[in-house]
Amino acid sequence: MGRRETRDVVVRAFGLAASLVLAAGCAASSSDARGGRPSARAAAVDGEAEGVRGADKSVGFVAAAVGAAAAEVARGGCTPDMASIDGRFCIDRYEASLVEVTPTGEEYAFSPFEVVRAHHHVRAISEPDVVPQGYISATQAERACNASGKRLCKAAEWLEACRGPENKRYGYAEEREVGRCNDNGKNPVVALFGFRYDASTMNQPALNQLAGTLAKTGDRRGCSNGYGVYDMVGNLHEWVSDRNGTFYGGYYQDVASAGHGEGCGYKTTAHEARYHDYSTGFRCCADVAGAQPVASASPDGAPSGTKASAAKRLKGKGKGNKAGKGKVVAPRPSSKRGGKRR
Repeated sequence: MGRRETRDVVVRAFGLAASLVLAAGCAASSSDARGGRPSARAAAVDGEAEGVRGADKSVGFVAAAVGAAAAEVARGGCTPDMASIDGRFCIDRYEASLVEVTPTGEEYAFSPFEVVRAHHHVRAISEPDVVPQGYISATQAERACNASGKRLCKAAEWLEACRGPENKRYGYAEEREVGRCNDNGKNPVVALFGFRYDASTMNQPALNQLAGTLAKTGDRRGCSNGYGVYDMVGNLHEWVSDRNGTFYGGYYQDVASAGHGEGCGYKTTAHEARYHDYSTGFRCCADVAGAQPVASASPDGAPSGTKASAAKRLKGKGKGNKAGKGKVVAPRPSSKRGGKRR
């Protein structure tokens, strides 16, 4: 790596650390004055207009994490908890869990069944055999990634990592194998509250603790692909970097529907980035210095301009999508963003 590339990585890392320091200073000058009982919608996004206001106070720890991660990436590799996607970017092998960081830099496990609020100062980790973090918004997921010197994945990055080096719809195969991933669980909201879907019922800690719901990371060993990433289909929805709010991959109750898509291409765009419920999770990505940036995602679910995308278009040329034949009928263009299937 040349001096210029190394310098660019250091500058980016320093810029991130500096922005967090500034954000923490701004946060210290304001108070989180909540009072009274929030409305249902307010409860769903409680504390999620936080951005700068809720920035981590443990700035020294954040700066150290950013520096360590930048140094590793500057060497052209990925940290052990991340998989390399053809040397172009890194992605967490497992869905993220969290640790809470105190102002003195001490870390404690954060409950994966608790809603992540503005006053929680957390960072993301990627480990096998742990309960991954649900109940988190895209806004908080981005902060948690940044606190570990990473970032929330771009949609095109997430899709490419999920589909694997062989560009399979479910990562492990082109067609779904029910139960290979955690993809046929029960609906916990209905089990506990009937058909009462609101901010309160959908953020209850008990939901993901019921039998037949959330699984530990890597529990389904076959739910992987040639890149060595796990649980990208099923288990939890995973937020990607989109200021309007988008998550992919389905969750333990639903990984294939005409309104959303199938497997890796299962996409929900109905919720703002500050939204959260029991099914929303995430994983982080990181840059590799000097690598070509990943292009935006194309409508077919593969990064545009890649061989995988072109091959998929040619494969489907002259063949119509037929419902009931293992294919998803593409929805007609609409000004509305896709809703979440309960």
